[in-house]
Amino acid sequence: MSTLETLRPFVEIIIIAVMLNYLLSFFWNTRSMDLMLGVIAFLAFFALSSWFNFPILHKILLLVANVAVIAILIIFQPELRVALSKLSWKGRRYKEVTEFDRQLDALTNSVYRLSDKRIGALIVLEHENSLDEFANKGVRTNAFFSSELIESIFALTTPLHDGAVIIRDKMILAASVILPLAEDSSQVTKSMGTRHRAALGLSQLTDAVVIVISEESGKISVARDGVMTRGIKADRFKAILRSIFTPSPHSGEPKGSFNLIRWLKE
Repeated sequence: MSTLETLRPFVEIIIIAVMLNYLLSFFWNTRSMDLMLGVIAFLAFFALSSWFNFPILHKILLLVANVAVIAILIIFQPELRVALSKLSWKGRRYKEVTEFDRQLDALTNSVYRLSDKRIGALIVLEHENSLDEFANKGVRTNAFFSSELIESIFALTTPLHDGAVIIRDKMILAASVILPLAEDSSQVTKSMGTRHRAALGLSQLTDAVVIVISEESGKISVARDGVMTRGIKADRFKAILRSIFTPSPHSGEPKGSFNLIRWLKE
């Protein structure tokens, strides 16, 4: 029992040091750092008033502290919520899934807006196989993905609208990319043009997912593993991409290199 009593102060010091280190590292170089330093200064005065036995000052600081605790919770509410979420794996997974859904929604909205305007487009989502060989034959953009940029590229007045766009991770790797045409055209009907043949051709050579927007009908098609699926609605479109690119719950690693979840970690 005496050993436990001896170690108790050291354990408390270690716990306090870890807590202070975490708080300071979290608030360092932020606008809240000045307030954090003020809190530390207040705690130092509070400790000194008790150490030197200043009863009146100690009582005043104690009364102020009761109000200050509530004020701190209000002032630091956004920061505290972020800090607590980082301590929880559940909160981190929730944040990641939310970000994945947000980026998937952005891509889906772009695709179906282009579809509504009957603007033909080819969008290639890189999976595990590298597409540098094809990207080098197009116009390298290396731009951050955004729905506005995707729609701007395929606008008929831009010089990059003819050809495919290749997306890797959070980057639009290249635009105006010429894809190889499928040799086996058994899946290509009369209503399907060069874009569909190119989508099939690339999906036969790589594991990429190729999205096709028909200029004539506005229909959305997805080619993968040499198979073309046509007339896909928005809900099914999201389900297909989510099933391919969502990380495995067991491994925690993304299935392919087009992983929108990884955007937050970079």
